[in-house]
Amino acid sequence: MSVLPLTGVVRPYAWGSRTLIAELQGRPAPTDEPEAELWLGAHPGDPATVAAKDGPVSLEALIAGDPKGQLGEPVLEAFGPRLPFLLKVLAAAAPLSLQAHPDLEYAKQAYARQEADSSLPRNYTDANHKPEMLVAITPFEALCGFREPAVAAEALDAFGLASLAPVVEALRGGDLRTAVRSLLTWPADGRDQLGGVVAAAAQRAGSHHPQAASLALAADLAQHYPGDPGVLVALLLNHVRLAPGEAIWMPAGNLHAYLRGAGVELMAASDNVLRGGLTPKRVDVDELLNVLRFEVLDDPILRSTEVAPGVSAWPVPIPDFQLLRVELDGARPPVEVPATGPRIILATAGDVFVGESVDGTPVELTPGTAAYASAGAGAIKVAGTGQAFVAAVPA
Repeated sequence: MSVLPLTGVVRPYAWGSRTLIAELQGRPAPTDEPEAELWLGAHPGDPATVAAKDGPVSLEALIAGDPKGQLGEPVLEAFGPRLPFLLKVLAAAAPLSLQAHPDLEYAKQAYARQEADSSLPRNYTDANHKPEMLVAITPFEALCGFREPAVAAEALDAFGLASLAPVVEALRGGDLRTAVRSLLTWPADGRDQLGGVVAAAAQRAGSHHPQAASLALAADLAQHYPGDPGVLVALLLNHVRLAPGEAIWMPAGNLHAYLRGAGVELMAASDNVLRGGLTPKRVDVDELLNVLRFEVLDDPILRSTEVAPGVSAWPVPIPDFQLLRVELDGARPPVEVPATGPRIILATAGDVFVGESVDGTPVELTPGTAAYASAGAGAIKVAGTGQAFVAAVPA
């Protein structure tokens, strides 16, 4: 089988950038509408399209027509007749909602309960988990995992708001669950005070105040989501700044939010999201608390390891996906990617050539373009100059 050019779908969420994806792909910018995510996968929500021998076809349909040939027997047995991962380019110009995702067992149970009882809130779109990782391709900011409660207590205490005193007390006692619940169920009259409090905090954000960084973050988030208690929940999390090439890992139950920048994101093929603020959408507090892990995440950074000359990977403790980065300087011989099964290859820099197309020539990838290799395509080599990411299933 051949390597096939793959065309993704751009999703125009309001928080998306009008420049980042367009500039990556060499299109005119700014675009007419925000471009938030480029989906490269077979998820039924927006499957990508492959340039097959007989014409364009969705990747979802291609796999459904020959699951064993496309996925390979090991992947088919482990995950059924579907691609178990979804690759994206994410481009945020404004903060996304605070969110978390269920683990696999909980997702199965919650989805089954929901499908059996039409009176329950429709929190789940499928029975799958959604662990995810992101590698920055521009400077990137995110909120990722709970920081030490005592540190978060000092940040909230800096607002000088009497109604926050019980939350500060809970945090000083190490009780993250109570703190999160209290903030997300904060009375409406307390929320009305938030704008003025944050405005006052903004005046201290540029000073030498010991909580200047947290105050500045709150002021920035409040500009996008005035009166939203997620502005304060955000101060319970690690504020992470990534340089290009650095990565973060968000396992099930990890409360997180992307703030700004572009990155390559890889996740299990699910759309299950429980929101926790920084959004006009519904927040189901009780269900969010059911999936959150109230554990301190000391180091959110996911470090890469070299797995072959010119190839690095970010190991994650799940069987659904792995992400590899191939770096090509033009002088190195073609690099054989140490991955099998179904693969999606995305170029992010330079001029990259992948495998063999239906006419026997390599598929050329420029930044922001992609290709698909089935399990039947066998080992693939990448050549040229630049950088490419390869999403695959661990052997």
